[in-house]
Amino acid sequence: MIHVSATPVLALRGVSKRFGAVQALTDVDLEIHTGEVVALVGDNGAGKSTLVKTISGVHPIDEGAIEWEGRTVRIGRPHDAQHLGVATVYQDLALCDNLDVVANLFLGSELKSASVLDEIRMEKRARELLDTLSIRIPSVRIPVAALSGGQRQVVAIARALVGDPKVVILDEPTAALGVEQTAQVLDLVERLRERGHGVILISHNMADVQAVADRVAVLRLGRNNGVFTVADTTPEEVIAAITGATDNAVTRRRARTATAPKEGAK
Repeated sequence: MIHVSATPVLALRGVSKRFGAVQALTDVDLEIHTGEVVALVGDNGAGKSTLVKTISGVHPIDEGAIEWEGRTVRIGRPHDAQHLGVATVYQDLALCDNLDVVANLFLGSELKSASVLDEIRMEKRARELLDTLSIRIPSVRIPVAALSGGQRQVVAIARALVGDPKVVILDEPTAALGVEQTAQVLDLVERLRERGHGVILISHNMADVQAVADRVAVLRLGRNNGVFTVADTTPEEVIAAITGATDNAVTRRRARTATAPKEGAK
């Protein structure tokens, strides 16, 4: 049984963000608990990327509050988010193709001994981390350029876990992958939940959402338009909320009943 925290590890309360004359987010609420996967969905321009960047510290919020384990915090820059325990894997992955897997995993957080890179310790920790996540690659010393798309994606996710974050944000992790590679990434998302991480999964693929998410939060035109429990919802209902076909009163009622996940949920 997967334990889901009673208090959200991360909560957004009435968050708004404006860029000049453009109101990107308006009074957005979102809760993420440890041990659950929340899919964040919406049409292009719905505000998903902006919301992720407010959590990651790229775009500080203008109004509202961000809570971490029940206390209000300020995330004004990426370092603040990382210090709290938020790791974000963007679509571009930001991997260095000419470096091997070990070097990519510890890029920017290299382990040293007497001011010299401790290659042996980093390789050992890399192997342990990949084994824990059941990630299979030919070698941890192979250049990232030689890996498949799916392998590159799981290496990027593994790198995000080096600092042992509590919340992991995955931005369209399967967008450019084939069927087999997608399955590999979704398996890893399942393992993140089993390890007790709270996961925010941004995706346009409803099959992926149905496969791994516990709840689905819908954004439409920068506002909440429903929170759905995957086990009790059809893809058609979620799509209706994305497109605006669903009556807002119905989605608000669903949001109230689906806000807090039940312990033992998928």
